[in-house]
Amino acid sequence: MKKLISLFLQGLLFIGPIAVSIYVIFKVFDLVDGLLRDLLPWEIPGLGLLVILVLITGLGWLGSTIIAKPMFSYFEKLIEKAPLIKVIYSAVKDLLSAFVGSKKSFDQPVLVKLEKDSDVQKLGFITQSDLTNLGISKDKVAVYLPHSYAWSGNQYIVPKENVVALDVSAAIVMKFIVSGGVTSLESSNSSDNE
Repeated sequence: MKKLISLFLQGLLFIGPIAVSIYVIFKVFDLVDGLLRDLLPWEIPGLGLLVILVLITGLGWLGSTIIAKPMFSYFEKLIEKAPLIKVIYSAVKDLLSAFVGSKKSFDQPVLVKLEKDSDVQKLGFITQSDLTNLGISKDKVAVYLPHSYAWSGNQYIVPKENVVALDVSAAIVMKFIVSGGVTSLESSNSSDNE
């Protein structure tokens, strides 16, 4: 019985956002279509949908240029004045941009041996190959090792000789790590190539 309830709730979590989005779009379309019928002396099929698409696109442009940029700029100036918050904010911002931003950092998947005499290895990503600014010798690199089933991980400084570059896409390696190794690599390869 618990399994059925769990599956039912998972179904709600899956279908809920989709159903609400469809409902809102339908209601807005109905409202705009009704207003256009009252304002225009003739009926143009699909005009309501076109108006909604233009309106949403315009709001997206307005939000990303005129409204969002000055707000983010002001917010970042405030952050600059708070040293502790600045460190946390910039670290989180850099982490997010490493995954989805223009300066993606998790693009070099590697296999890492954490101990010289061990056969145990972990999958990870090189995040920095030159650590001399930190006073660390040139024979070491920074490697990020994500955790399975979480969006967290650990940063390790390891000898370059313990790192083996992998000839596979970073997306496949990240899916493999985050899933705890249960994702199908064959289906990942085919979906990434499409």
